[in-house]
This record gives sequence, structure tokens and C-alpha cells, in this order.
Amino acid sequence: MVRSFDGTPVDLDVLEALCADALWAPSAGNSAGVRMHTVGSDSLGEYFEVATDAEWRQHARRAPGLLRAGAVVLVTTRPQDYVRRYSEPDKATSGLGEHEAWPLPYWHTDAAMTTMALLLLLEERNLQATLWGNFRHGEDVLSWAGVVDEELFATVLIGHGDGKDVPSSSLGRDVPARSQRVHRVKP
Repeated sequence: MVRSFDGTPVDLDVLEALCADALWAPSAGNSAGVRMHTVGSDSLGEYFEVATDAEWRQHARRAPGLLRAGAVVLVTTRPQDYVRRYSEPDKATSGLGEHEAWPLPYWHTDAAMTTMALLLLLEERNLQATLWGNFRHGEDVLSWAGVVDEELFATVLIGHGDGKDVPSSSLGRDVPARSQRVHRVKP
């Protein structure tokens, strides 16, 4: 993840094609409930006004670099598409025809896979990105973007890194090595 951008605008035609390609990611039951909404550099100031607050913009150590992103993609989901799909005859025996019946909401899984596909496609195009979780202001962002009947999953900030990243304090955490987190079930 790159958390400091150089301000170069990202070509929205290229970005929208990459988003369409990312939507080839798996979709539970072919529900197709993930959407992507692009925001160009001309609208990023408005986006950040809605997606953040003045306190964050003034004091967050990463704010200046993130505010120079060249584009943004809002990744959204439509849970109702999954509920509808799993109510159809070929999926009805799953018992997932009601929103509350889902022990693991696959709309989040599908959005995560689509987002990962987008991140990889951006990397192939020599673009950098950071995944910005939907922790606050989600409803305001959707309203600003004119998006209805969808839930904000995450935002991807995109552009060209300027080499001035502020390292995450999380990198200093003592965590198990990747090889220690892989386990063979049976020989």
C-alpha cells in the first residue's frame, strides 16, 4: 500500500476498464452484487470533505499524502442481490433466502476478492493504491456519490507514489512469520 501520492490524475477511462476487469472476481451464485464507482481528481477535494473531518485533515500524519491521490474507487455491495439469488429454486435449499440467515455475508467476501483483483490490476499498470476501510462517514460518502441501495465496503485511493510514505506503526508489531501461519491438515 502507498500512502503518499504525487497528485498526478489517473485516467478514468483506464481506471474504469480495470474496475470492469476486477469484477471478473468470483461472485457467490453469480449474484453480481459488487459495484465500483470512480471518482476523478477534479472531485477528490469534495470526496475528502465528505469522507473525512477537519480534525483528521489537519492532524493525521498521512493526510497530506493521501489527499494527493489521483483517483478513488468506491467499492460497494448490494446484499439484496445475494438474498434474491439464494431465494431462487436452484439455491433455495441453502436456507440463505433471508439477510439474517447468512452466517458469513458473501457480499463482503465478493467485495474483498474484487478489491484484491483491482489492487493487482493497478499494480500491473504501474499504479499504486491504498485500501481505505469503511470505518466512518460511509453513509455520507454514498449520499454524496448519489449511490442508493448499496453499502460501502471500502475505498481504494489510487495514483503514483511520491516516495514519502509515512510507515505504519503496525509494521513494528511482533507477529508470527507467514510460514508459521500455514498448516498442513493431512500429510
